[in-house]
Amino acid sequence: MDYVSALVPPVVMAAFFIGLVVTIVKSQGGPNKAKEDAAVDAALSRAESARQPGTDA
Repeated sequence: MDYVSALVPPVVMAAFFIGLVVTIVKSQGGPNKAKEDAAVDAALSRAESARQPGTDA
């Protein structure tokens, strides 16, 4: 019975990892993709403008 207790933690971790990957893949794209892309673009432009405060392009 020791082999069962040795195999349970890796199997449980693998199942959670597969579930996490499936959730991430399913959440990509869809109706919220444009909103997420806009939020990332806004954050990048804020970071870029904060890094170069003296230059006007």
